[in-house]
Amino acid sequence: MSLSTQYKSLKDKVVFITGGAGGIGASMVKAFRAQGAKVAFIDSNKEMAEALITDLSPLSDNTLWYKTVDVTDSIALQESIYQAVTHFGGLDVLVNNVGNDHRQDIENISAYDWHKCMQVNLDPAFFAAQAAYKTMKKNSTGSIINFSSINALIGLQHMTGYVTAKAGLIGMTKALSKEFGEHNIRVNAIVPGWVATERQLSTWLTSKEEQKWTESMALKKRILPEDVANLALFLASNDSALITGQGIVIDGGRT
Repeated sequence: MSLSTQYKSLKDKVVFITGGAGGIGASMVKAFRAQGAKVAFIDSNKEMAEALITDLSPLSDNTLWYKTVDVTDSIALQESIYQAVTHFGGLDVLVNNVGNDHRQDIENISAYDWHKCMQVNLDPAFFAAQAAYKTMKKNSTGSIINFSSINALIGLQHMTGYVTAKAGLIGMTKALSKEFGEHNIRVNAIVPGWVATERQLSTWLTSKEEQKWTESMALKKRILPEDVANLALFLASNDSALITGQGIVIDGGRT
């Protein structure tokens, strides 16, 4: 990955990323490693995680940690953070990236479906932040980055649960920035547009849908996982030291 900026403040920092095996998550794992950071990541897809680790093998050392975790299990999620803290001796950056943009007709959403959507797209961000806070406040520093979506701002059909969860993440970001601010812990949200990950290109982001989406953008370019990773690097670095409680949109001018 070619980087335009090298952040000296990220070297040797400990970064924990949820949903780090593929898509935007994998791009962030690579980006933070390229900055000289120590990266811990979790994912439920062990096969994808192992493929990523193999891809990073030329950099093989004690700066990469992984565990297979189902983030809907809040106890297992928090325990994985504590284990990563023990392994690396601290925690400087938490990236709450995990999510699932499952589509469903409004009339067919059961109570189980609704709660399952929140358990994947909303709840893990809180419980991960709660666990990270316990370590970060000891050092009076830290950066927590939540992942929302511009769907929370514009709304889309067949995605009511996902849209609701992503809107909740914006509110949670505001609340936690006030809760954690006295310990110099910053909390921000990245609010991306439609990112052209392999999964999106193989499912929802068809040529027809991409053309329609691009027509509504000011910048007629695909948003790539690397573009989002670059924003995460900035929000994790000391260069964004006075930015907190914000939802920063990266959508090529779609909104």
